[in-house]
Amino acid sequence: MKEKPQIATLDDLFSTQEQRDDAQKEKVETLPLEKLAAFESHPFKVTVDDELKKLVDSIRENGILIPAIARPKGDGYELIAGHRRKAACEILKLDTMPVLVREMTDEQAVVNMVDSNVQRENVLPSEKAFAYKMKLEALKRQAGRPKINSCQVGTDSFGVRSDGLLAENSNESARTIQRFIRLTELIPPILKMVDEKQIAFNPAVELSYLPQEQQALLLSAMEAQQATPSLSQAQKMKSLSGEGKLDESTMMEVMREQKANQKEHIRIPLEKVKSFFKPNATAKEMEDFILKAMIDYQKKLIRQQNRDAR
Repeated sequence: MKEKPQIATLDDLFSTQEQRDDAQKEKVETLPLEKLAAFESHPFKVTVDDELKKLVDSIRENGILIPAIARPKGDGYELIAGHRRKAACEILKLDTMPVLVREMTDEQAVVNMVDSNVQRENVLPSEKAFAYKMKLEALKRQAGRPKINSCQVGTDSFGVRSDGLLAENSNESARTIQRFIRLTELIPPILKMVDEKQIAFNPAVELSYLPQEQQALLLSAMEAQQATPSLSQAQKMKSLSGEGKLDESTMMEVMREQKANQKEHIRIPLEKVKSFFKPNATAKEMEDFILKAMIDYQKKLIRQQNRDAR
């Protein structure tokens, strides 16, 4: 089938090739803040913390050294990277900021937004979780319909795994990123406890497999016990839930179990006891010897008490 000839526009007739090529290049423009809209469903919170205050001081003294990134959208622009820089400019009552304007599809915009923000320090687990989930969904849309029996996170028609692409531009493995995405299954109050470091990351991943109704019961159990589950407790709850045996009663029983880090230990500096052992004695041999010595000493005390009682 013969291709239709391209019709020259007025721009083509009255501009040089160099000018037309230049028009396609990315440009740093000075844009009004009011024209820069936040990225839709932006998962990274902009809070007035020490980091933002330092950024404000830096911009006050040196200006914005790295332009924000945005794409044209409607009558204005959508920020891809630079939400904190915009917030700092607003604090300084600036009207404009430098922005690199780049044409992007919705999927490209999501991937760029996540990659530009997730490497920052002090990113909350919940922020990473929803950011990685957005990136995964964007990669799936880019890849198209996955093959039958393909991996869980999707494979495109060329056999490129989305989970591998998911880990690009990240210092975390695809497996770790998938575990972060699991956190999006937690109910908000429990996810908040993860952000506040009341619940560790690994137990939180296990708890994410509980249905929301059971998570709500767990929240009440944690409040009643004034404690949070350890990894082994979270794994046990997940297992009981899968067997259909997890209810409020069994949940409380699991929460009452003594955690390994709650058991009391007696520690004796090696320097104080090493003279009693041969040089190559193992820690287990030392422990067994000390326990036997304590038993023998206790028997001696009992014999002494019996003699004194006669």
